[in-house]
Amino acid sequence: MRIILLGPPGAGKGTQSERIVQRYGIPQLSTGDMLRAAVAAGTPVGREAKAIMESGGLVPDAVVVGIVADRIEEADAKPGFILDGFPRTVEQARALDAMLADKGIALDAVVEFVVDENALVGRIAKRAEETAAKGLPVRKDDTPEVFKTRLEAYKKQTAPLSDYYAGTGLLKQLDGMKPIDAVTTEVTALLDGYREAVAS
Repeated sequence: MRIILLGPPGAGKGTQSERIVQRYGIPQLSTGDMLRAAVAAGTPVGREAKAIMESGGLVPDAVVVGIVADRIEEADAKPGFILDGFPRTVEQARALDAMLADKGIALDAVVEFVVDENALVGRIAKRAEETAAKGLPVRKDDTPEVFKTRLEAYKKQTAPLSDYYAGTGLLKQLDGMKPIDAVTTEVTALLDGYREAVAS
């Protein structure tokens, strides 16, 4: 089962990813983690990425896709994987499609958590208050000002992926404003359906 999770920051992708990992035993692949691992392992793509990052440059799409390509060849990702935070742009989505096609594999679903942006800002502010009340450090991006900036960046760069994947027939939209457990129930019903279809 190979899936992409879409949705703006604060939509609950991280929480649902953890639950999918537990239920289906497939890894969640974060491009940040994969980049660091590739650099640490000294793979050809990792060495290329390291040189770019050390010069202060942005790692180009082709290198990121190369790192994803290497990672999904590892044993734990053979039964499937979750991509969260990648692709971020339509260009990356096209590059990902081409790479998967070269490997003879395809995505099963793109799950988008649809949310009310105003309510999201309130949700983030509440999370910051609760974290501070516990005496824990508040994430820098959990302030309403920083969060709004991230939201704007998402709308410009990543929101167009919704139309792109709708055009491929892979997009499934779920109400991300429902309680966490209710969202999990919908995600599970959707993914169980895919798993049964693959098995039959």
